Amino acid sequence: MRPDAVRRVLDTELIAARERRGGAAPRVLDVGGGSGVLAVPLAVWGCAVTVVEPSPNALATLHRRASEAGVSDRITAVQGDSDALGELVEPGSADVVLAHGLLEVVDDPAATVAALAGSLVAGGALSVLVANRYAAVLQRAVSGKLTEARELLTHETGAFGATGLVRRFDTEGLRALLAGAGLAVELVQGQSVVADLVPGSVLEANPGAAEALAELEVVAAVTPPLRDIATRLHGVARR
Repeated sequence: MRPDAVRRVLDTELIAARERRGGAAPRVLDVGGGSGVLAVPLAVWGCAVTVVEPSPNALATLHRRASEAGVSDRITAVQGDSDALGELVEPGSADVVLAHGLLEVVDDPAATVAALAGSLVAGGALSVLVANRYAAVLQRAVSGKLTEARELLTHETGAFGATGLVRRFDTEGLRALLAGAGLAVELVQGQSVVADLVPGSVLEANPGAAEALAELEVVAAVTPPLRDIATRLHGVARR
């Protein structure tokens, strides 16, 4: 499949950041970046990436991946939690801050978003990717878990039955969270709006189906109400 809607937005933002810096490497801060699933490809692309991650095992894997890709000199790994972000990285130093899969598990999302915003340069962009409450409700309903679907829908944080998750989000809640940190919310879109629903056999049996699905995802990602039932919600906000 072609790059999804999230990656397309990030590519555009990173190109703009490079232009603002006169061709110099965009500075990316990946908070909760784990083993480098995002950081290593971004470093290969030419970004200078700082990864903040609490797990030493994940950081060890990050170092290995970076070495294998030949980009160790472009990645800085910092062990620590987002709670101490202001002490771990220089404020106002990142062109793009990534928080993908982070806000669902932190103790205080508002405080975390404020810290993420503080790490941005003026005009820099924060990209967050979060689990969607309504997608989880629908997934349980269509699989026959109707009681779980109802309880998840009415649960205070939308995290009922979610191993490892403290909360899930919806579109308006994500917008309010980002705006509450003084950021200008430029985009809330979906990721995996229909892709998780299409059987692999359909893609394998139909030439061109994967490309068609990718193009459908790009349009559906920004089309309510389809966007609002995507597996994940992607928000972009600017300082």
